[in-house]
Amino acid sequence: MMEKGQKCQLQIDDMSNEGQGIGRIDGMAVFVKGAIPGDTVLAEITKIKKNYAFAVTKEIVEPSPYRIDKECPYAEECGGCTYAGMSYQGQLAVKEKQVREKLIRLGGLESPELNSIVGMDEPYAYRNKGQMPISTGGIITRKGGIIENLGKCTIGFYKAKSHDVVNCDKCLLQTPPAAAVAQALREFMKSDNITAYDPKWEKGLMRHLVVKTAMGTGEVMAILVINGKGIPNSSKLVEMMDEAIYALPAREDGVEYNLESVVININKGKTSEIMGKECIPIAGKPTILERVGDLEFEVSPLAFYQVNPVQMKVLYDKVLEYAQLKGTENILDLYCGVGTIGLYCANEMRKKSSNTGKVLGIESVKGAVMDANRNAVINGLVNTQFLYGRAEEELPKVLEGYTDKEGFEVQAFNPDVIILDPPRSGCASELLEAVAAAGPDKIIYVSCDPATLARDVKILGELGYQFVEGTPVDMFPWTRHVETVILMTRCGKNDK
Repeated sequence: MMEKGQKCQLQIDDMSNEGQGIGRIDGMAVFVKGAIPGDTVLAEITKIKKNYAFAVTKEIVEPSPYRIDKECPYAEECGGCTYAGMSYQGQLAVKEKQVREKLIRLGGLESPELNSIVGMDEPYAYRNKGQMPISTGGIITRKGGIIENLGKCTIGFYKAKSHDVVNCDKCLLQTPPAAAVAQALREFMKSDNITAYDPKWEKGLMRHLVVKTAMGTGEVMAILVINGKGIPNSSKLVEMMDEAIYALPAREDGVEYNLESVVININKGKTSEIMGKECIPIAGKPTILERVGDLEFEVSPLAFYQVNPVQMKVLYDKVLEYAQLKGTENILDLYCGVGTIGLYCANEMRKKSSNTGKVLGIESVKGAVMDANRNAVINGLVNTQFLYGRAEEELPKVLEGYTDKEGFEVQAFNPDVIILDPPRSGCASELLEAVAAAGPDKIIYVSCDPATLARDVKILGELGYQFVEGTPVDMFPWTRHVETVILMTRCGKNDK
C-alpha cells in the first residue's frame, strides 16, 4: 500500500495541465513535480488521495529525450511557462497526444482523424500582448498620513499559484517593446516615487502594465492600469516609454516599432479583474492598427485579439480549408470577438466570382462588436454584420429575423456554415442545441481547451453531427495551452 514519504521509481508517460509528470503505481496516477514525459525518476510521495497521489522528483534515473536545460533565468520562479524544461518537439508531441486522447476519452470517438499539430518555426517573442502585474516587492505603510513603499518596484509575472510578482527584465515569449516599456515604467516609478498597488491594504496607484504590439505594422500601445484617476507627471512617463521603444532596433523583416497609443485604464478597489471598463487615452491614438495578410484590424485597449498573429493566420487558413467556400455561403460566426475569423472568411468569399454570401457575427462584449463592425468598414467588407448579445440568446432570434430595441432590422438568417470560437469553458448546451436546430451543413469549432472541445463534440454528435477531421495548432509555445480547429458535418452529408 502506498504511503506518504515512500520512495518509488516511476516511468513518466504524460503531463498534467499544471506541468507535473504523470506516472502510475498499481494503476493509480501519480503526479510528479519536476518530471516530464519520457523520464524515469525516483520520486517521493507527498500526498495520497483516494484515486491519485502527488510526488516530487528526488532523482532522474533516466532523462527523457525531450529534457533540456531551461533557457529562461526566471523559469524556476515564474509560473508562465509550464513546459520550460522540455524541447519544443516534445511539447508538440505532448499537446497532440492530449488532444487526441481527450477526443477519444471524453468525446466518445474511437479513432478521430487528427492531423499532426502545426508548430512554429521560431517559438519565441510571439505574444502580441503582455500583461504584467506591478508590485512593490514589499508592502505599503502610512507614516504621518503619507503612503510609503517598502521594497523596490517589481514588474513581471506571477509565481505559480501565488500573487507574488517575479521581476522579469526580459521574457522569451514577449516582444521587445513589452520589455522596453516595463523598464521605462520601473525607472519612472523610482524617480517620481510612484506607489504600486498593494491588494492587502488596497492602497497604491500602479496595478498592471499591458503592452500590445501590432506585429504587422510595429505599432505599440501601452495601457497603464491604475487605482486612481490619473498618474502624476504622466507626460514624463510617456516620453520615457517613447524613447525606450525608439531605441529598439528594427526587426529582421524591416518593421520598426513605434509607440502610437498610451492609455490609462481605471480599475479601483479590490477586484480580480486585470482591467476596468474606463479607458482614457493620454497620448497618441485610442487604437493601434494590425495587419494580417491583406486585412487590417484596429485593436482597442479592451478588445480580445489572438495573442499569436503568426499562428492565428495558420489557424484561420485551416478554417478556410475546412469551409471550402464558394462565395455563396451564409456564415454564422459565434463568439466572434472583434470579427477576425468572420472577416477572414468574408475576404475569401470576396475573391470568388459568385460573391453573394454573407457573414453574421454575434458577440457578448459590446466594445468588441463595435470594433468588428469598424474593422469590416476598414477592409471594405460590406457583406458582414456583427451583433451584440449572448450567442445562446441571440441565435434563435437571428434564425427567425427580428427588430432590435433601437429599431434596427435583422433579417432572417439561414446559415450554411457555423463557426464556433468559445472561451475556455466551451459552449453552453442550449447554444449547441440551437446550432444543431439551425441545420448548417458544416460546423467549424475553434477551441482553446481540448477537454471542453471533446465534451461539445460528443453533444453535437448526439444532435446529428459527425466529426470529420481536426488539426491542433500550437498558439502558445512553452505553455500547456493548445488551440484546435475541427470540422463536423450533418450526418449523411460530408462533402469535404
